Amino acid sequence: MLTYIVRRILLLFPTLIGMTAVVFFVMALSPGGVGGRLLGEMGEMDTDQAQALVEYYNRRYGLDQPKVVQYTRWLNQISPLGFASTETPEGVTFGAFGVKAPDFGKSFSKGRPVLDLIAEALPITLLMNLLTTPIVYCIAIASGVYAARHRGKMIDLASGSTLLALWSIPTIWIGVMLIGFLGSDQYVRWFPTSGLSSTLADQMPFLPGFTSEGFQRGWLVDRAWHLVLPIVCLTYGSFAFLSKLMRAAVLENLSADFVRTARAKGLDDRNVLWRHAFRNSLLPLITVAATLLPGLLAGSLIVESIFSIPGMGKLTIDAIEARDRELVLAGTVIGGVLGLISILVADICYAIADPRVSYE
Repeated sequence: MLTYIVRRILLLFPTLIGMTAVVFFVMALSPGGVGGRLLGEMGEMDTDQAQALVEYYNRRYGLDQPKVVQYTRWLNQISPLGFASTETPEGVTFGAFGVKAPDFGKSFSKGRPVLDLIAEALPITLLMNLLTTPIVYCIAIASGVYAARHRGKMIDLASGSTLLALWSIPTIWIGVMLIGFLGSDQYVRWFPTSGLSSTLADQMPFLPGFTSEGFQRGWLVDRAWHLVLPIVCLTYGSFAFLSKLMRAAVLENLSADFVRTARAKGLDDRNVLWRHAFRNSLLPLITVAATLLPGLLAGSLIVESIFSIPGMGKLTIDAIEARDRELVLAGTVIGGVLGLISILVADICYAIADPRVSYE
């Protein structure tokens, strides 16, 4: 197992190089390229200012050099092992080869270091996904097993129709409907429509309680209150799909030979289900788990835009609209690493759930 894990980790690097290369050359070869973003900035500048800005970006990022050279410079820039670079008024100079600090550069559009922007946005997206994943799997496993135990009954038919309807609803539509009905003064204003916290959240105590001014919900409850609608948008489609998958897996295992043997030995239905059929039924869910985290991150693009949440999704959309090369490539690296790690974790879970699986 250890050898397999090390081999898979080593394969992360060529995979990431391929992913970032595709994104880099698509942006570089698109109409206007990375420099297309500068046209808007130069609209109100005089000729000297515009020329000075173009020359600065050419020196800093080598935009006047061949595309392959630009990509190679970017790889050297983010790599912990390479040629140390120093920015001077004349351009970027390279020093000796060795270990150095990775540098994701500076955002074209926001004028700040990319790592600072990611450090602010990534924890928000990870928080939403860490809350979403347990909810999705708990609901999916419970509803899938219950529907399989009552196959063909009214509860099975009703849950199947409901889950199919939920899976068919677009996230962008349900998000707008939730804001319109549950966050609007025209109907019921139960939840906030944007942001992660109230304006005065920093002045609230961490936990709810009573003060001289009355009841204070506290920072923690306020944050949870703002996350209700975004979490609903991120969960309903995923657990609807996984519930149907869990039901099918449980039904398939309940008709397997080893389950009939367990029943023939006198085991009751509860032990047959949870000690024999359930463990093997988890294998399809583990397979889907490898794509669930990247899928939730992709869903965050929509949800964070709808609810104005300053996470990686909104940051990535803003970067794409601005053709901010450094920010888009950094987002590609982050998403690629999380996706590849989730696939590796799924492979390890295979061996845990099924003793027949071995990577030796």
